[in-house]
Amino acid sequence: MTVGLFIPCYVDQFYPGAAIATLKLLKKLGVNVVYPAGQTCCGQPMANSGYEHLTGGCNHLFIDNFSGFDYIVSPSGSCVLHLKEHLHAQGQEDKAAHIRNRIYELTEFLTDVLKVKKLNARFPHKVGVHQSCHGQRGLMLSQMSELVAQPFSKPMQLLNMVEDLEVISLNRKDECCGFGGTFCVAEEAVSAKMGKDRVNDHLMNGAEYITGADMSCLMHMEGILRRQNSNVKVIHIAEILNAEPERIPVTTD
Repeated sequence: MTVGLFIPCYVDQFYPGAAIATLKLLKKLGVNVVYPAGQTCCGQPMANSGYEHLTGGCNHLFIDNFSGFDYIVSPSGSCVLHLKEHLHAQGQEDKAAHIRNRIYELTEFLTDVLKVKKLNARFPHKVGVHQSCHGQRGLMLSQMSELVAQPFSKPMQLLNMVEDLEVISLNRKDECCGFGGTFCVAEEAVSAKMGKDRVNDHLMNGAEYITGADMSCLMHMEGILRRQNSNVKVIHIAEILNAEPERIPVTTD
């Protein structure tokens, strides 16, 4: 199995630690990972703004970079969902279809393809889990609380394998943070208020860290936390799953 690692442009520029942790985690689990150096933006910002007809160049470039892999994995649910639903290219539709069916967000790849049952990871902190809308309602990474259905959560399934991690309970566990891509620019006031409400839920319940599968949502909440001079930090789930246990030094008499 050879996996093409897709790192969204904002992760590459602002949160390289999440990208590095994703790479290290996949390699630790025995996956042969290749990072295509020519990759750029997937085109989601343009499509979200109503300019999907201008994403042709992004689509063709993505296909050129990723069509040869068994799977494509990314630490970003929103970018993955965009490609699953919108990747098309004239003259390359067979390759586009292959990618649409083979691209995975990191946590669903670990649970659904690799079927990970154990992780050698330790993160001794109280952590709040943010369920991003794209991941929960688009990729079905977790069950929606308004449905009368059996609950499940792929991110939680993995976090439960991390030693000494305490997941806090939230009052509204799957509420939107208000980021919404370009929504936070077009509707700044509404977006900021939604973000403050989401952050406050984590703060009131004692979170030391807020994690999730979408760094864009975490980035939005990080801005609010910084403006509040909060000590609470955001961290991508890959960085927790890759957090190695501290080694106890061996002493001799």
